[in-house]
Amino acid sequence: MKLTVTVIKADVGSIGGHLRPSQRLVKTIVEHVNLNRKGLLKDLYVSHTGDDVAILMTHDRGVGDPDVHQLAWKAFVTGTQCAQRQGLYGAGQDLLIDSFSGNVRGLGPAVAEMEFEERPGEPFLFFAADKTDPGAYNLPLYLAFADPMNSPGLLLSPKMSRGFRFVVMDVSTVDKDRTIELETPQDLYDLATLLRDPERYVVESIWSRASDEQAAAVATERLHNIAGKYTGKDDPVMLVRSQMNFPATGEILSPYHIGHYVAGAMRGSHQMPLMPVKLHSPVSFFDGPPIVSCAAFSVHEGKLTEPVDVFDHPFWDAVRSRVADKSIEMRRQGFFGAAMLPMTELEYTGISERLSALRKRFKLRPEPASKPRVLEPVGSDGRIVS
Repeated sequence: MKLTVTVIKADVGSIGGHLRPSQRLVKTIVEHVNLNRKGLLKDLYVSHTGDDVAILMTHDRGVGDPDVHQLAWKAFVTGTQCAQRQGLYGAGQDLLIDSFSGNVRGLGPAVAEMEFEERPGEPFLFFAADKTDPGAYNLPLYLAFADPMNSPGLLLSPKMSRGFRFVVMDVSTVDKDRTIELETPQDLYDLATLLRDPERYVVESIWSRASDEQAAAVATERLHNIAGKYTGKDDPVMLVRSQMNFPATGEILSPYHIGHYVAGAMRGSHQMPLMPVKLHSPVSFFDGPPIVSCAAFSVHEGKLTEPVDVFDHPFWDAVRSRVADKSIEMRRQGFFGAAMLPMTELEYTGISERLSALRKRFKLRPEPASKPRVLEPVGSDGRIVS
């Protein structure tokens, strides 16, 4: 059976700043989707991570279906109206246009979806991050799908050992999607060269070379394609299929123990470690730290099981404690150096405007008049002869 899994996520209002949506807002979105899902969806699951609400949907209409996308868009519009009535902060902030135009890509919300032939047992993971950008998934995906030090299945599984094809997007391109396909293990160094710059080169999807099945889909978009300037993207979602031809669930989750440094946090303009959190967690410290949640599902004929909150385990409590320590250490550095993103990646223009004004105040210092150099005679013992 051919199945499509679509997740669309947006920030349409939050309590107390960028913390979490209200229960009423989430309920409003759920009610709208349930009321209008007939003939479109097989199943759905609504959750929130930080201040973003995500609608996970299963259907048989393929990727980019306008009716499915419009259903989510209208649900977020309805949620925005609820946020406005409650006086929530940032009501509708991820809805960057006034009307739907057939597909939510480029309109503000984050979208990840893939179509595949459903296996007899079909496990998949739904990741949702907040206060960071899609490049935050680069390292975990590289480790899970290309590094046998993390994923022994690359050595032990005959099909996995044939490697994977990574589709990587250059998100700095303005007019059109600019992508490259690299195959591991032979293109491993080329892949590493690109993924080391997660603000520009972002994994869009991963495919099995053994079966040509899609393994992962990431909400990746050109960062400049909406407003003609750097707009940022701080709510990336991701779908990852697991087991059999793909890495095991544990191999996919393992990299998140690192708490690797990613772009995001306060005003989307800092470097902070990524913290794996429980489902429905808010953000807190310094509008962060950047967080990622993960719900594991099995699906049969489009019907979802209940989710397993994979980061709700004592092991991840220890990881969270260490990530908190890393966050504190980085914040002690304030605005200086690596603690804040480089100029081209800042979502706010205050610093560039300030620098523009300061450049006018710089002056060229005149060179001092040169004086002829007098060479002193030196004796054979190296001393100056008077």
